Amino acid sequence: MSDRPLKILLIDQDPIFRLGLRVALEEMADWQVVAEVETETAALQRLAEFAHQDPNQVNLVVLELGNGRSLDSQLQSLQLCRLLKSTYPTLPILLLSSVQNPEILTAAKVAGINGYLPKGTPISQIIAVIAEVATGDSYWVLNTNPSPVNISPPPQMPLLGLWHNQCLSGINYINDSLAKVTLQLQTPGLPILERAVLAGQRRELLAAHWLLNKFLSSSQQRQQLTSSPEELPFIPLSSSAIVTTDVEQPLTLLPDINPINLQFELFSTCINKLQSPLENVADVPLEIDILYEAKKRDLLYLILQKLATQLDSLRAAQITIEQLEGYQNTILFDVWQATVTDFFGKFSQVQVGKQSIAVVNVLLQNPRVIQTEILNKIPFVLELFSYLLFQTDLYIDNHAYLADSDDAKSQALIILENLLIQVGNGVLQPLLNYLADVEAIKKNFYTRKLISTREIERFRNELSWKYRLNNYVNEAKAIFESRYELFVLAPRGIAKTSIYAPRNAELAKLSGVPLLVTLGLEFWDAIAPRLQSLLSFLGSGIVFVLTQIIGRGLGLIGRGILQGIGSVSFQDKNFNRNSERPK
Repeated sequence: MSDRPLKILLIDQDPIFRLGLRVALEEMADWQVVAEVETETAALQRLAEFAHQDPNQVNLVVLELGNGRSLDSQLQSLQLCRLLKSTYPTLPILLLSSVQNPEILTAAKVAGINGYLPKGTPISQIIAVIAEVATGDSYWVLNTNPSPVNISPPPQMPLLGLWHNQCLSGINYINDSLAKVTLQLQTPGLPILERAVLAGQRRELLAAHWLLNKFLSSSQQRQQLTSSPEELPFIPLSSSAIVTTDVEQPLTLLPDINPINLQFELFSTCINKLQSPLENVADVPLEIDILYEAKKRDLLYLILQKLATQLDSLRAAQITIEQLEGYQNTILFDVWQATVTDFFGKFSQVQVGKQSIAVVNVLLQNPRVIQTEILNKIPFVLELFSYLLFQTDLYIDNHAYLADSDDAKSQALIILENLLIQVGNGVLQPLLNYLADVEAIKKNFYTRKLISTREIERFRNELSWKYRLNNYVNEAKAIFESRYELFVLAPRGIAKTSIYAPRNAELAKLSGVPLLVTLGLEFWDAIAPRLQSLLSFLGSGIVFVLTQIIGRGLGLIGRGILQGIGSVSFQDKNFNRNSERPK
């Protein structure tokens, strides 16, 4: 061990196990558990914060692979391991896990994990292995190189050639089917259910294509083998992932078949972007502007964690894509409610006059307003959930994006960032309505720019005008222009962007002032070209009159005056000269 203190991050879903391990580890001199978290999203958040403050604040990670039972949670934790190793390549990681699946453990070792111990190992051995892994050494108690499977080579007769030709024919058929499905996915306005079915067919075709390629490569190797079956590749399969150790390739997991990896990658990218400045650089006020930056970041982190929890619950309930639309509003409401409770504290109270008030009870007393005015108006929520849960392709901005493409991930990230910001606005809106000027609230949450009563009231008035303008003008204009205004996390702060979306159904429902706004816009679009032509013609006539008639007339008059002045001056000079001559 080096002389520097050992600072450890614990990641485990079992709070009792974390507590016991923490107490045991902190008995060691110069060992400190700097943080313990339950989920992968929370772990990424804490590591990003530590890296932003001090890169040496954590020098060892001890983690469990998921909950030790669910394969999906194990794969998600495995994705965390890969991400940690790619982001923090020198950070040692020790698996202290109940997982004993050799495929998962082999994948973890290939990903760069430094060591593994099963849960139930004596604490003295755990401490010794931690000390060894912290110095950069490796420790694995299981043999993660599975013994090769002896498979008799297929006959070297014409049957093998026939089998090989059948595989080639199958690949051609898959390629044709894949091209047809991809073409169908490009169809504008495709219903989300049909899009989900096609996306599932596409993933199945990709998986079949991959397997046939593997079998073909294996058959080519077998043709060269006579008595060395131990050199054959080992291809274990599982229900959610395909793990392979090839002769030339390291063991890998297919990321494009597992939606959990997709969600994890998207959330980790969002967490990294949250390390950038969070100042509002858009031209509209947001409720979260009242918070100082660190508190604003904590709020958005918390929303992301609650959303991850909701998605995990939906997977555990095995919800179908047909049922998802019915749960959309419930999911967002649960995320909002859980965030309000945890962000302000379930049992926190403030003194208002002579009365002690429970903060959360006040903030949750009128949820319908938040649901209708903010949560239900967040765009593309159903598309985002379908993408994260079922890996369906995205149809955004009048373009179809295949689920496994980088463009789809970029579009999904924009939708996710806007969702976080809008839910954050929903969390702060009841606070500004009911407890805006409470000193304890201002002290713990508000930015210094908006801490005085006058500035708070001015800020609330700006928000009130924003909603009035949105309800009567801006929202109708956006519907008429077939677009949504989204807030995103840009390098310079929270910015605003616009995305095209067909909104004809909403346009047909407009009435009152919003309808008049759209009619006014349509009328303006109709007369604007003619009015512009008329103004251009009148402007040209005015310019002609001013320059050719009035301008020339004034020029002639001015020239005459100047010539007159010049001749008078010349005559005066001649007169003076004549008067000076001697007679």
